[in-house]
Amino acid sequence: MAHTKAGGTTKLGRDSQPKYLGVKKYDGESVKSGDILVRQRGTKFVPGQNVKLGRDYTLYAIDSGFVKFQDRHKTSFDGTRKFIKVVNVMKAINSS
Repeated sequence: MAHTKAGGTTKLGRDSQPKYLGVKKYDGESVKSGDILVRQRGTKFVPGQNVKLGRDYTLYAIDSGFVKFQDRHKTSFDGTRKFIKVVNVMKAINSS
């Protein structure tokens, strides 16, 4: 007599699709124009030189070169300071 009388609904079985967020190109990697550097929600990373911010906060390269990450101080109006992470694309320097 160990039967389940009525199944009913389950609270399990619901899960969202993965969003594949995060850093896509790391420090020192070479990139072309249009390459996605960071996919994010909000501005965890901010655009620097030769980088633009997309409508969904995606950072992408607008010129070819090498990726460079920096930490920069940001001072608020009340004097508090915090670090912001800046993503740059630096041009390759020819040594010839």
